[in-house]
Amino acid sequence: MKKLIITVALFLALGAIARRVASELGNVDWEQRFKALPDNAPPKWMFRNISEIHDNTERILTLVENREAVPAAGEMV
Repeated sequence: MKKLIITVALFLALGAIARRVASELGNVDWEQRFKALPDNAPPKWMFRNISEIHDNTERILTLVENREAVPAAGEMV
């Protein structure tokens, strides 16, 4: 019975701590935190690389959509 009471008290304490931490995380300005990181910080270069991949994908899709159909070799038009 004593172990059960201690376990319940521990879960209640962890729940209260988690609630307090979660409310603090909602007020964080992540853009400012990323800008404050050094240029070689993994989160910063990872975010930059993901953004570059997205831009390149958009560029490729635009090129593919705008490309005219090219006849295959030996095919008559």
